[in-house]
Amino acid sequence: MSNFWHWWVTIITVGNILACYWLIRWAAKARPGEAAAGEVTGHKWDDGTLEEFNNPMPRWWLWLFYATIIFSLGYLALYPGLGNFAGKLGWTSTNQYEAEIKQANAEYSPIFSAFAKQSVEDLAQDPKAVKIGQRLFLNYCSSCHGSDAGGARGFPNLTDGDWLYGGSPDAIKTTILDGRNGVMPPWKDALGEQGVAEVTQYVISLSGRKHDAAQAEAGKSRFEMMCSACHGMDGKGNQAMGAPNLTDNIWLYGGSPGTIAQTISNGRSGRMPAHRDFLGEDKVHLLAAYIYSLSQH
Repeated sequence: MSNFWHWWVTIITVGNILACYWLIRWAAKARPGEAAAGEVTGHKWDDGTLEEFNNPMPRWWLWLFYATIIFSLGYLALYPGLGNFAGKLGWTSTNQYEAEIKQANAEYSPIFSAFAKQSVEDLAQDPKAVKIGQRLFLNYCSSCHGSDAGGARGFPNLTDGDWLYGGSPDAIKTTILDGRNGVMPPWKDALGEQGVAEVTQYVISLSGRKHDAAQAEAGKSRFEMMCSACHGMDGKGNQAMGAPNLTDNIWLYGGSPGTIAQTISNGRSGRMPAHRDFLGEDKVHLLAAYIYSLSQH
C-alpha cells in the first residue's frame, strides 16, 4: 500500500473513532434551559394527552459506548487496520492459515499415511476409508462434479463407468494429482456447414440413435478423415488422449444434434486442475478410492 493510501486509511479510521467519542460527549452534555431528568420537555401531542419526558439513557449504556471505543483502539494496536501498520501481534490471514494447516497435518497425517499403505481397490471396500474419501470429495470436487458425483454439462459423471482417461485406480489418481487438459479442435472451416451436418448425423448413428441415413453415410468418410485420429475408426475413443467414446450415448456437453454440431464446429476445451500440491498424495489416494468405488456398483 502506498504512503498516500496508508495515511488516508489511518486518518479516516482514527478520525471516525474520535468523532464517535465527540458525538457521545456532545449528546450527553446538559444544555441551558433543558428540562431536568424525569420532567416533561414541553413537547405535547394529541391536544396534550401525550407529553415528552426527558429520560436520559442509562449510565451503563453510555459507558458501553466508551468501552467500544477503547476496544477499537486496542484492536487497532494489536491487529492490522491502520494502513501499513501490521499491529503489535504481527497477525496475517496467511500466517493463521498456515498455522491451522500445520496443526491439521500433524493431527491427521498419520491417519492418511496408514490408509496410503493399502491399495485403492482394498480401500474402495472399506466403509471407513470410503467415508473419509467422500468428505474429501464433497470439500474439493463437488462444486464441479456435484455432491452425488453425477457431473454436469462439461463435467464428467463419475458414477457411470465411462471414463475419458481411464477408470483404473492409477488413472484416477493421475487425473487428480496432475490434472487433465482436454481440447477438441474446431472443424467448421475444414468441413463447412454441410460437412458439419453430415458428420453430426454420422456421430449420432454411432450410438444407434435415429438419424438421417444419407447424411450419415456422407459423413462417415469425413469422420474417418478428420476425426478418427483421436476417436478411432470405430468411434470408440482413445483414453490415452482423453478422446470420448462416441458409441455409448454418454455425452459430456450434450447429445442433441444441435449440441453435437456446435461441438464439431467450434470445438471444446476442458480443464481438470491438478491437486498434487494442494492435497498431497496420501489424501488423493483416499479420494481416488472413493471415486473408484462409485463406478464399481
